[in-house]
Amino acid sequence: MKDISHLREEYARMGLNRHELHNDPLKQFDLWFQQAVDAEIAEPNVMNLATATADGSPSIRTVLLKGYDHDGFVFYTNYASSKAAEISANPQVALSFFWIQLERQIRVWGRAEKVPQAQSEAYFLSRPRGSQLGAWASPQSQSVAGRELLETRLEEMTQKYAGGEVPLPDHWGGYRIIPSAYEFWQGRPNRLHDRFHYQLTDDGQWDIQRLAP
Repeated sequence: MKDISHLREEYARMGLNRHELHNDPLKQFDLWFQQAVDAEIAEPNVMNLATATADGSPSIRTVLLKGYDHDGFVFYTNYASSKAAEISANPQVALSFFWIQLERQIRVWGRAEKVPQAQSEAYFLSRPRGSQLGAWASPQSQSVAGRELLETRLEEMTQKYAGGEVPLPDHWGGYRIIPSAYEFWQGRPNRLHDRFHYQLTDDGQWDIQRLAP
């Protein structure tokens, strides 16, 4: 086994106290997200999305957050992808954001549901044309014989929609993650990190607890 135990960082930029937290976790998320943007972190909207099959077999991948509000967190994908199949079988998912420059992590748990088609179409039409064509060309998550097939499909789509608008594919659209829990993590020295967990209660309020690191 290759020994990489010497790779470690001591986190000491700042702390996180209960009185500094918003009672509304979305407001806390928005504050930290804006601070990540202001710190010029590359692609602060990168997030890990964890899904599981109906029998509990997990998988995780990186996607891009494209919008958020009190209704949840939105990303877009191919509805024929493996992630979409897992969401269909088990809509309970988890998200995580990690901004190493700020020594911060946010975790979100919730239920995924498709956004309305009109919302998917509005976003799709705002994408670069190459991305629109790529959504038509790529049979996401399916086995392909080689890259040449993808490039051929892209050229076919380029010719098909030459001079006109690229329409929204039936197999492409957005998901909204409706949160039921959040965790905000701030790195601290000696691995005594600050962790605060928000849990949505039956009466629609957020219970906030400090967790041991």
